[in-house]
Amino acid sequence: MKIYSVTDSEFKEYGKIIEGYDVAKLLETLEKCTPIPDAVTYVAQQEELQNLSITNDFSTGIYGGMPIQMGWCNGHNTKLNCLEYHRDSEINLGTEDFILLLGKQTQINADWKFDTKDVKAFYIPKGVLVEVYATTLHYAPCSAKKGQGFRVLVVLPKGTNEKKPDIVVRNHEDTLMTARNKWLLAHPESDEAKGGAVIGLEGENTDIADSMA
Repeated sequence: MKIYSVTDSEFKEYGKIIEGYDVAKLLETLEKCTPIPDAVTYVAQQEELQNLSITNDFSTGIYGGMPIQMGWCNGHNTKLNCLEYHRDSEINLGTEDFILLLGKQTQINADWKFDTKDVKAFYIPKGVLVEVYATTLHYAPCSAKKGQGFRVLVVLPKGTNEKKPDIVVRNHEDTLMTARNKWLLAHPESDEAKGGAVIGLEGENTDIADSMA
């Protein structure tokens, strides 16, 4: 599988690099206060990250005054498994190089299926702050090198990924909601699908293991 760089023009359809923020203390705290487990682990909000002054800078600047949560997604991974989206952009930053597997909401067909052949992989160097647009399908990061884990900051509007609200299901998209501000398309092979998530990915479960350095 071809792995693009976040600096390549192809990334412009999915997100952008954010400049102008001093992320040194943020990287230091992320590395000091969060582990790299064997499996992928997500924490919506980490107190040590939340208490940094840059949190207010992100809230007022990147999110235009909206309250945000500073969390992380760490571990080891090479597979796609699922794709999700939110109604808002997500901000990512890694203490190690990492790879994102991305698609677009516009590539979901009329039957609410996404063909995994349309997934593109993007390499993000450590220390590079990136915005993943709300219209971009994404999920857990992947390792950039064989045997190497990752620590990735996940910034989202406050409350995202908390317990799913009680809703009246009015259309198929409503069935994709698995948490607050989270809509998920699962691959049949994924644990999420086995746990009841709606199957929305067709094709092979993308695995970048053979494409890694």
